[in-house]
Amino acid sequence: MAELCLLFDSDGTLVDSEVLLADAMVSTLPRYGLPFTTERYLNEFRGMRFLSIVRVLEAVHGEMEAGPLRQMESEMRALLEEHMKVRLTSMPGMPEALSALSGYPCGVVSNGPERKVRLALDSTRLARFFDGHIFSAYTLGVWKPDPRIYRLAAEQMGFAPSRCVVIDDAMVGVQAGLDAGMHVIHFAHHEDGLGTPPGALRMRHARELPGLVAQISQHISAQG
Repeated sequence: MAELCLLFDSDGTLVDSEVLLADAMVSTLPRYGLPFTTERYLNEFRGMRFLSIVRVLEAVHGEMEAGPLRQMESEMRALLEEHMKVRLTSMPGMPEALSALSGYPCGVVSNGPERKVRLALDSTRLARFFDGHIFSAYTLGVWKPDPRIYRLAAEQMGFAPSRCVVIDDAMVGVQAGLDAGMHVIHFAHHEDGLGTPPGALRMRHARELPGLVAQISQHISAQG
């Protein structure tokens, strides 16, 4: 079997946090003049950087001043943390899949702040699978869909891109992994109408993950 490094997205891939994030944004953004719905987040903004979402909304509803923008984000993140501490769960089957893959080096690559990622892993008891290998866009200074975020994670993990497998549910992450020259598993547990792009493998449930990783490993080994 080929030696591989597994790079996981967090929200919507390892943990079932997307609806919690949407709820926090729905409770916060409209009070600052930015109408927002859970459906719009899930259908349009899944996996995107928070500031990028705000910029899209500002184009329609008017630009915010820096002070209110900072306050809005602070309130949203505080509310999200409350939700996560009480309501967050891992994706169904993910702890079992990670246990089956425990022989592989694993990292988390997220568009979210490192504090949020660590809270997610600690709240769901998944931190033990990653040995502290957390790569936040806010720390690296580059956000998906920019492929550099996955390349930087691979470099720090000590692997070439061709030996890395990206597991991501959001199209921004799937595209980042493909553009980084990595093997990509699209965790399509939700129907966003976008489908799985050419070059990525499709996964509907975490129980499929060990088999897909084995398939990629065998393919690399066969190529020599």
